[in-house]
Amino acid sequence: METPSDWGDRLARWQNELELFEQLEETPWVTLAKAEAETGVSRSALRSWYRNGEIQSRLVDGPNGPQRLVQLNAVIERAAASPRIQRRAEREVSLEAQVTLLRHRVDQLELRLAALEQK
Repeated sequence: METPSDWGDRLARWQNELELFEQLEETPWVTLAKAEAETGVSRSALRSWYRNGEIQSRLVDGPNGPQRLVQLNAVIERAAASPRIQRRAEREVSLEAQVTLLRHRVDQLELRLAALEQK
């Protein structure tokens, strides 16, 4: 039987794996919950997008079984192409959340610039 410390260890290992995915690839893979929180796109829209092939997704083993991940940049780009989501986001997303999104975009640009400078 699993103890709470076993559960904590399993969760910590899984979070470490997610961080490793982010470091190995140019664009971070995040859970649907994190994509929803960071972009304001509903989980049902995210599911529709990956089922229709509009964004990539992958299944990884999570602490409670398979976990769906999506590329955060792809979600941001797809959301930007949706007038309906943009209108809703403008109504619902606070200024703080917009700043967070912009910071993320700047961070991604800095990573790309650093990679180009190394080449």
